[in-house]
Amino acid sequence: MSLTHLVRAPLVAALIALTTVASCLPTAALAQASAPAAEAAAPAAAPPPAAAPAATGTVSKESVANPYGIEAMWREGDIITRSTLIILIIMSMGSWYVIFTKLFEQSKLIRSAKAANATFWGAGSLQKGAESLHEASAYRYIAESGLKASEHHEGTLVDTIDKHTWIGMSIQRAVDNINSRLQDGLAFLATVGSTAPFVGLFGTVWGILHALTSIGISGQASIDKVAGPVGEALIMTAIGLAVAVPAVMGYNWLIRRNKSAMESVRTFSGDVHNVLLAGKR
Repeated sequence: MSLTHLVRAPLVAALIALTTVASCLPTAALAQASAPAAEAAAPAAAPPPAAAPAATGTVSKESVANPYGIEAMWREGDIITRSTLIILIIMSMGSWYVIFTKLFEQSKLIRSAKAANATFWGAGSLQKGAESLHEASAYRYIAESGLKASEHHEGTLVDTIDKHTWIGMSIQRAVDNINSRLQDGLAFLATVGSTAPFVGLFGTVWGILHALTSIGISGQASIDKVAGPVGEALIMTAIGLAVAVPAVMGYNWLIRRNKSAMESVRTFSGDVHNVLLAGKR
């Protein structure tokens, strides 16, 4: 074998080996490049998680506080708004106190009238009749006033006044004192009934002023800017009327009951006067 053949054989074998390696390189590179893509696609191809089971309990409703109620008005109002509300509350409490107090006093007077008609005139004398009545009874007070006037008329500074006039004056003073006691507090009811609407109206005007101020500051008449102040104004109007109406109705009702009770008192005082003038004690 010649030298040429010896050199050519290794060269040919080397070329064949290089060609084989070169043909395998694209395939390996492609496999390596496709591996990350397959890994990236694997999570996307994963099945979605199972949906959470629906709640089986009852749906709870969230309570939302009224942003335009009395509580919000007190919390967000200024000193004038709060002062107006406090004044209306004091008026209302005072009115109901007077109404219940006067009803109790009138009921007590009516019971005293029934007791006087049942026991007083059946006694042997005015003194015994007066002692048969309760110590706090208005009718006992009238009878004792008449008895005192008839006993201490002689030999005093008022002895120049005839006995008839003096006894009549003493009994009339007792009747006037009872009537004055029944009238106590009614002036307060009349004052509340006549002024409470105007106090509420003042709160209304102040609330409207707040609404106009909110519009001027914001530059737009949106509902969220004016709803609060306007609601405050309407609440003040409603409270003023709620205070005034019971006061007026209670005043008129108590006046009628006082008139009926005082008619019985005046009738009793007239009878006592006549008995004393007749000389019976």
